[in-house]
Amino acid sequence: MINQDFFLALEDLEREKGISQAEFIAALENALVIAYKKSTGTSGGVEVRLNAEKKTIKIYSTRAVVEEVLDPEKEISLEEAREIKKTVKAGEVLTTEIISKNFGRIAAQTARQILMQKLREIERDNTVSEFEDKEGELMACTVRRIEDGNVYVELGNSQVEGVMAPREQVPGEKYELNQRLNVYVKRVKSGTKMAQIVVSRTANGLVKRLFENEVPEIKQGIIQVKSVAREPGQRTKIAIYSEDPMVDAIGACVGNKGARVNAIVAELGGEKIDIITWSENPLEYISRALSPARVIKVIQTGDDSAMAIVPDDKLSLAIGRSGQNARLAVKLTGWKIDVKSESSAGADLADTLEDAPEVDGE
Repeated sequence: MINQDFFLALEDLEREKGISQAEFIAALENALVIAYKKSTGTSGGVEVRLNAEKKTIKIYSTRAVVEEVLDPEKEISLEEAREIKKTVKAGEVLTTEIISKNFGRIAAQTARQILMQKLREIERDNTVSEFEDKEGELMACTVRRIEDGNVYVELGNSQVEGVMAPREQVPGEKYELNQRLNVYVKRVKSGTKMAQIVVSRTANGLVKRLFENEVPEIKQGIIQVKSVAREPGQRTKIAIYSEDPMVDAIGACVGNKGARVNAIVAELGGEKIDIITWSENPLEYISRALSPARVIKVIQTGDDSAMAIVPDDKLSLAIGRSGQNARLAVKLTGWKIDVKSESSAGADLADTLEDAPEVDGE
């Protein structure tokens, strides 16, 4: 393998795969030194030199020239060294070519291993380069295999594999071979052997990107997505806003007869979606975030905490099953929210909260 054809093949690889011939030769020289020492059991100095111009490969022994030899594998006496090179002096390093019958076989095997390693490195680097600017994007994929709870997908038409770990899978969502899905590219990791594309069906970004795809006004920047709070497979709250008072932001996201939001709900397997108009007034924002419950009043009780008072018959709706509605409102607004019924709030709160900021519910 290490002959003229080998060097010509290296030139082809440099053109087709982008493998630097000089880089490959340097890696191969180092690997051949290790392989030769392992094969022969020697611990002495060894050098391997590949000459691309002459298309040759040679192996050399390197030994220190000394007056008295203590380690024959690493040292050579001055007297013996001068039989090989008359001008050599003590303290110099003598380099002599080694003629080895087995070296050709060792070289061929090692070159094959290094070549495969370099090709894997290039494939990894190309994958990272191609996908690092796709982090945070929505991509179509096809399920190719399911192993140990992980779902492996082929991304787009690239034949690049992405992995969806169990925590990135929607509870209750079933995945089958050759199934087509939309996934969110969460991150690109460069491992020692190959690049790994981590994809998700549970990320908040998935919902945001789905709305961008379905609602042109969001992609055009007319409507902004301010925040997303989600419990995958169950419910999502998304806060939107438009500075143009002539634009019905919620209507645009819902679409004609609900076509736009229904397409997103279908993609998410029936996950419920509450679309809320964002407000720069945090108390008003909290009131809206507790939708679909009607809020009578929101009172600020701390720097980032508030009390929301709702009609008695709307308390369970405001809190939601297992506290889900209130929990999502907290995630969406970033405020701590204490939900109280009108009767439980009571008149006694008036004294302690009479000077606190408040907003009436819409």
